[in-house]
Amino acid sequence: MEKLSLTVKKITGPNHKLMEATQIRLDSLTKPLGSLGKLEELAKQIVGITGKNEPELSQKVIFTLAADHGVTEEGVSAYPKEVTAQMVYNFLRGGAGINVLAKHTGAKVVVVDIGVAEDLKPDPRLIVKKVNYGTKNMAKSAAMTREEAIKAIEAGIEIFNAELKNGIGILGTGEMGIGNTTAASAITACFTNKPVEEITGRGAGLNDLGLKNKIDIIKRSLFLNKPDSSDPIDVLSKVGGFEIGGLAGIILAAAANNVPVIIDGFISGAAALVAFKIEPKVKDYMIAAHCSVEAGHQVILEHIGLKPLLDLNLRLGEGTGAALGIGLADAAIKILTQMATFKSANVSEKKE
Repeated sequence: MEKLSLTVKKITGPNHKLMEATQIRLDSLTKPLGSLGKLEELAKQIVGITGKNEPELSQKVIFTLAADHGVTEEGVSAYPKEVTAQMVYNFLRGGAGINVLAKHTGAKVVVVDIGVAEDLKPDPRLIVKKVNYGTKNMAKSAAMTREEAIKAIEAGIEIFNAELKNGIGILGTGEMGIGNTTAASAITACFTNKPVEEITGRGAGLNDLGLKNKIDIIKRSLFLNKPDSSDPIDVLSKVGGFEIGGLAGIILAAAANNVPVIIDGFISGAAALVAFKIEPKVKDYMIAAHCSVEAGHQVILEHIGLKPLLDLNLRLGEGTGAALGIGLADAAIKILTQMATFKSANVSEKKE
């Protein structure tokens, strides 16, 4: 718990003076005021987060954390749990959606086993931070112990700190875990007090009967475990997942080290919600890449107060949306740092 406490204490908030100076710079560029919309807002936010007039985003990293969920025993997913491990191997081979989009945007993918239900083959590209072999079935008991929840969050902090030695200009969150939309829905319902029916989607492709079962399982899990919404670690332990806890730790560590975080979809959103409940100041360090098809994701973004950059009907996870968001962040900073001002370009400004 000490590592988590020390990390949270380091989160101070963005540099508002630099943000004000950045707004003046943006207003002096050769364009009508505010004509690049969200790109301008994004550039200003990143300056505030990093505390640098000209942030360097060349070192882009996407953390993709994998873990299994015991609740898959209840038939809440259209895919068998074995797919989690199979997809980790796909990530390592470079064949997944995240690999393609990360390469496109120039980002490194860091793949982590934080709770896969089997021992994976050793691979120098795979980081192993296994808290346990998947969570327990939350429809029958708490998903994990409180100690495991803390361990998952602190594992995320350790993963970030280890990669920070290689340099991180901006990061994206990603995950893989069959059954994890069930955990994300339960977390969202608990923190936002929204009806389970409103925040639960079809995940990887459930039919109507499967969706009804999923909703029933989430309701049963919440009733059985009674997570305390005023205690984010209790919520994570009762109905969460190891990858969700790990990503929450990464988000907190990034904020503590002035690194902007691009949040992916629904599962990453649930992790962002946990981090936000632990320390509300992390909101200013988070950038929502997109709004997922999963209904619960929009509820999360509204609850935290984040506006998504994109709405492309994405629902893959892995960090795919975050990769696209990182590309936009890079573009925003290039606008700020490479575009000429009216004065430098000898262009007449707008008449008063």
